[in-house]
Amino acid sequence: MRRMASPPLLTGLAPVIDPDIRILILGSFPGAASLAAQQYYAHPRNHFWRLVSALAGEDLASLPYSERLPRLLAHRIGLWDVLGACEREGSLDSAIRSPAANDFDRLHHLCPRLETVGFNGQASGKFAPQFAAQGYRTVVLPSSSPAHASVTFDQKLAAWKKLISWQDEPA
Repeated sequence: MRRMASPPLLTGLAPVIDPDIRILILGSFPGAASLAAQQYYAHPRNHFWRLVSALAGEDLASLPYSERLPRLLAHRIGLWDVLGACEREGSLDSAIRSPAANDFDRLHHLCPRLETVGFNGQASGKFAPQFAAQGYRTVVLPSSSPAHASVTFDQKLAAWKKLISWQDEPA
């Protein structure tokens, strides 16, 4: 009997963070298009950059990728994934095997102003209790992935606005 080969071990992207971020958005793990391009949310049908553009009040989606990241940080929004490595064929979270979480222990030190952690989809949202236990405000968001087409862009945006709307609430 022939043994099936394991899917390749994939390594994720570096975090996009700095000491001034107040919001961190965590995906699960980059899809195949993002890994190939070495860019977060590179799939053209993924709504991520449109959603973040609406939150920031700046059209980040129209900028070249190299300009998006500094502008995202200027809006005090960081970007990373909950997983740093895994085995996976294709891009679906359901195909992830042997997941290895990123090391978030130094986050308080690296990002002392961080208040809110948003989770882009249910797979990354499984990590929300760990971040809440560390004192962060957590928001599990509908996935920006084109695989979740049953939720419209406007419905996603209404949920994603929860990342910033709490800042306007009275204390």
